Amino acid sequence: MALSTSAPALAGLRPVLNALPALTRALVQPASAAATTLFGNVEQAPKDPILGITEKFLADTNPIKMNLGVGAYRDDNGQPVVLDAVREAERRVAGSHFMEYLPIGGLRDFISESVKLAYSDDAAVLREGQVAAVQSLSGTGSCRLFADFQKRFMPGTKVFIPEPTWSNHFNIWRDAGVEFAKYRYYKPDTRGLDMDGFLEDIKRAPAGSVFLLHACAHNPTGVDPTPEQWRQLSRAMLERGHFPLFDMAYQGFASGDCDRDAASIRIFLGDGHRLGVSQSYAKNMGLYGQRVGCLSVVCDNKRDASAVESQLKAIARPMYSNPPLHGALLVTKILQDNDLKQLWFKEVKGMADRIISMRSLLRKRLEEAGSPLPWGHITDQIGMFAYSGMSPEMVDALAAQHHIYMTRNGRISMAGVNTKNVGRLAEAMHAVTSGKL
Repeated sequence: MALSTSAPALAGLRPVLNALPALTRALVQPASAAATTLFGNVEQAPKDPILGITEKFLADTNPIKMNLGVGAYRDDNGQPVVLDAVREAERRVAGSHFMEYLPIGGLRDFISESVKLAYSDDAAVLREGQVAAVQSLSGTGSCRLFADFQKRFMPGTKVFIPEPTWSNHFNIWRDAGVEFAKYRYYKPDTRGLDMDGFLEDIKRAPAGSVFLLHACAHNPTGVDPTPEQWRQLSRAMLERGHFPLFDMAYQGFASGDCDRDAASIRIFLGDGHRLGVSQSYAKNMGLYGQRVGCLSVVCDNKRDASAVESQLKAIARPMYSNPPLHGALLVTKILQDNDLKQLWFKEVKGMADRIISMRSLLRKRLEEAGSPLPWGHITDQIGMFAYSGMSPEMVDALAAQHHIYMTRNGRISMAGVNTKNVGRLAEAMHAVTSGKL
């Protein structure tokens, strides 16, 4: 049947027909010029909360500017430090190895020395072969390896992360597809440990959950449990069947004593926990750019350890194939040679002692400046960071008015404080905390 249309009807449709080409272009073309490119729909990622501070610091042209954001050790002149033990290890390993690929799991001697440093030379779990361990890309890589392992082999479990914590922890488990929750750790009104909240959250968490713990020198608060509190926490987690994962980025750097800084791990180990440890040598050996770390998992028996280690390697293979060689050689040389090891012990204690002395001096200068506020938490805390208690607005004022940069949660990198700038820092902190901008 033919469709007939009268002339008046066609005349009425003509404006619509004339507009069709323009309407068609509007529908098929992107709304903005940016979207005409292949990646025009990709938005700018938010700046990293820590590394973004360095960008602001570098853009500041004031000669008295101060960067207290990034956690990298500096000497009393504000300069980066290469340890003598590291320089000597570099000299000894230079030209002594081919530049071949390491195995997927990394350098075996490095792994052996690392787990002894964490668990102690005579740990029964090492003698019995109960520890699965691989070399990793520093602490971040260790955590990410475990997060992926958790996703595959601990299905349905959550990871409980302290509030607050190092901001990248949340990114790591989120990108691994593992559900996370926060547990109470820090009590703002006392600027200390929220032990009651911590224990309550352990008891309320689903049985068999993973708990991320800072082995020592908690970042960002510098608040660590006492040995007795660690024992309480260990018993509470054991009752609920939780799996503790220790992130240990500061062994030796917190107190100056590697054994003391690993006490939390050894308390849990002694109580019979199956646990994991993420180790990094960035801070305590100053090997920031070498990205050398170790992930270890304590299992029930040798068979399980072998299986877990094989799966950690299987996860690493498509992620980065194998870890870098040079940093692992340096750490191994230092830990295997007794003279170099003793030199490193001395140097890492020197770094820890300088941080501790800067804490005391900052508190003293704040009190001398006439601050009516209590600053005892500055010296009670430990490690590279001091959780000052300053508000984000106070931190903003430090940057705008005094050219002093730190994270907006008030975390001070004590490594950036020295005898030459501590007085100005104290005066500025007193000014912003007393309303004298």
